[in-house]
Amino acid sequence: MTTKTEVDKAEEDRKHRIRAAAFLGIVGGGSALFGFSKTLSKAKRQDSKLLEKGGRETLILMDEGSALALRALGYGTTYAVLGCGLFCFGIWKLSGAKDMTEFRSKMGSFLPKLTSNSPATSRTEFEGLSDLMRYLSTWRTES
Repeated sequence: MTTKTEVDKAEEDRKHRIRAAAFLGIVGGGSALFGFSKTLSKAKRQDSKLLEKGGRETLILMDEGSALALRALGYGTTYAVLGCGLFCFGIWKLSGAKDMTEFRSKMGSFLPKLTSNSPATSRTEFEGLSDLMRYLSTWRTES
């Protein structure tokens, strides 16, 4: 039997996941856009002699450069996706699993167990980054 609080919690969890996915998408897209524009501006700055010359030849060379960059981006994306997919597929086949449940149980028996540290025995809250760094630098020396 589901209560109102369980339904509210499930709805809140769904909204949180949507917000988290949107945040990651925005940050990733912004980073990609910033990186691409920074690289393009750096390339234009380095080839300023070509830009000063102007004319039709410059336009053709810049179009060829952007086409080359797009082609390289396409090849890089294809290689990354196919490589990762092939790696995951290989692990799946080497495990001999027939479905996801069997794969999960085989990987669970193969990989080390994660232990629950509840309640935490070490510090979990820090006042700032310097407090965290001080704690990490003395973490193994404390007894």
